[in-house]
Amino acid sequence: MAVSAYMFGQALAKALAKEIGWSADVIKVALVKDTYTPSQDTNAYWGDIVAHEATGTGYTAGGATLASKTLAYDGATNKTKLSASNSQWPASTLTARYAVVYDDSPATNATKPVIGYVDFGANQSTSNTTFEIVWSASGIFEITAA
Repeated sequence: MAVSAYMFGQALAKALAKEIGWSADVIKVALVKDTYTPSQDTNAYWGDIVAHEATGTGYTAGGATLASKTLAYDGATNKTKLSASNSQWPASTLTARYAVVYDDSPATNATKPVIGYVDFGANQSTSNTTFEIVWSASGIFEITAA
């Protein structure tokens, strides 16, 4: 099964405009159902996606807060890496196709910028077990300066 992560097109512009603060803001990852059709060009805020959020035992609406976030630049490769600890929902019973990373600090869903999403390649389900996202050693997202 191929798993792919993508940044939303407007995330970098919002970060540079100081709308997203990776280090200082509350960044969350939410699980989303297969009814969602990702659009890197038009999905700009959590309000564009929240109607497709997964539900189930052991899952809290809004998702989980990313812990141990880091932002590091590697001058040798010209890459900036956004990382965090793995995300878990213990003892959960749910189904999700995507995970959406977004800034939860603004007051409303219409103003909470989305950063990116992970496509699991197919629905992933748990039945009273831990749903875990093991983030890549390369980071949740990696930005290359050309």
